[in-house]
Amino acid sequence: MKKWILPITTVLVGSAWGQDGKVVLGRLGQTTAEAAIYAAPNGASRVYYRAKPFEYICVNFSPNPNYLKVTMSNGAQGFITAPSVAMLPYQVTQAVNNRGTRSLGSQTSRSGAARWSLNFVGTPYKWGGNDMNNGIDCSGFVKKVYGAIGINLPRTAAEQALVGQPIRNYEDLAQGDRLYFWESKRGKIGHTGIYLGNGYFVHSSVGHRGVNTDYLTPKWQRLLVAARR
Repeated sequence: MKKWILPITTVLVGSAWGQDGKVVLGRLGQTTAEAAIYAAPNGASRVYYRAKPFEYICVNFSPNPNYLKVTMSNGAQGFITAPSVAMLPYQVTQAVNNRGTRSLGSQTSRSGAARWSLNFVGTPYKWGGNDMNNGIDCSGFVKKVYGAIGINLPRTAAEQALVGQPIRNYEDLAQGDRLYFWESKRGKIGHTGIYLGNGYFVHSSVGHRGVNTDYLTPKWQRLLVAARR
């Protein structure tokens, strides 16, 4: 059986969020017993993989408190029962382009702003929030990052998606491009983030409880309806 769990040997492990040159993938966890990793937070769903006792995995919190998200080697997300994982005091990170300090300094490019935005991984999610340190939502986060390089965007994701040069093809995405996702419950664009490169993006997310990084899995790609530069 193909091993879908992200091998720990391919990532760097650190003790702090948003370290220089790295994207935070999640928390380091260790299974306490043999446990199934499911396609959905439901024990009746497809089993991707059966983790052995004391196996290291990369996990994140999920909206369902009974399950944790597991980052897979192909970028997809699986789910494992929370009681079967011991959360360790480390973050799992992957090397990306170098970025600056918490001050943007002389950076004025979109790519520079994207790297700078990783300084705020861990900021809590807050609906309607505009504070990069104490609470912000997805469109507020993108507006603040772009505002730091002198580009004034509208406040909502749907309005922002109408501004800038459209990117038509997934393979044309560049670091710093803005991504816009469809929200079916509201019947319009309702979420946004900033592309980091290598398939990763950063956003302020309810699911992550704040600013964090994600991989453009097939699920995210299905929801991606616009990209702007």
